Amino acid sequence: MDIRSLRYFIETVKHQSFTQAAQSLNVTQSTISKMVKQLEDELGEPLLIRDHRQLQLTDCGKVVLERGQEVLQSMQGLLREVHEVQALQRGRLDVGIPPMINVLFTEVLKTFKNQHPQIELILHEETGMGIERMVAAGTVEMGLSILPLGPELNVSATPVAKHAVWAIGHKDTLVGAQKKIKLRELEKHPLIFLGEDYALTRMLRRAFAHAGLRANIAAQSNQWDWVASMAQAGMGVALLPQPFLSRLEPGDWVAKEVVEPALNWEVALLWNGRYLSQAARAWLQVCADVLGGNWPELEGDL
Repeated sequence: MDIRSLRYFIETVKHQSFTQAAQSLNVTQSTISKMVKQLEDELGEPLLIRDHRQLQLTDCGKVVLERGQEVLQSMQGLLREVHEVQALQRGRLDVGIPPMINVLFTEVLKTFKNQHPQIELILHEETGMGIERMVAAGTVEMGLSILPLGPELNVSATPVAKHAVWAIGHKDTLVGAQKKIKLRELEKHPLIFLGEDYALTRMLRRAFAHAGLRANIAAQSNQWDWVASMAQAGMGVALLPQPFLSRLEPGDWVAKEVVEPALNWEVALLWNGRYLSQAARAWLQVCADVLGGNWPELEGDL
């Protein structure tokens, strides 16, 4: 069966006209009529009832229309997948990375560009919650955020890295030689959080609420280093993931790991549950090679 015959038949039904179908496909009307007649002859049944006012589908015509549309969609899917294979030589990949997480991906970016120089990699910087919305809307093919996600968004997620959350403050604020601090002890301190659209702030608020504690938020900023600076200056206690401690300048500040319960900054890969391109899978492979950790199996988990 000629795929063109199916396409011409479906286009004719769509426009209810051989003439308009021919114009849409940029062929002659006689070509449309010939191909539809060829399809009918091959199936041994009429598909259209022709009169002067409109075209009506026969019972067989209804079946061919429904199944033919499925065939054309499958063909489009085949071509899309072939193009995605080729996309490792050309193409574009949109990835959403929040400002805090992006500091962990410098080597990944360098390696990806070295291995796939012809792929246009577009990085979208937004807060974690903003990235979640972008993935759900399809603005980016995949992104990163912090678990737990907002329940209102229909996105798929898998954890890929986990880091303990530490309390940071001036040495006169977090006194004592203990290297750990219980969550309930933080209730008495003024806290310095990131902005409300940050996934870390969402996670911390949930942790305090789940423990029946009140988070006494004294200040908020959209810059993690400014949050840390305020805490180092004695304005309160900041709660930040362990990887960021090494990025702070030495000074009169101390850090204690939060326990009872332990708080974890759990980074998750997000996608919209649909097919991921070959370029996206190449990105995941580089992430796994450079960062290690529990990245999804490329053939099975996505």
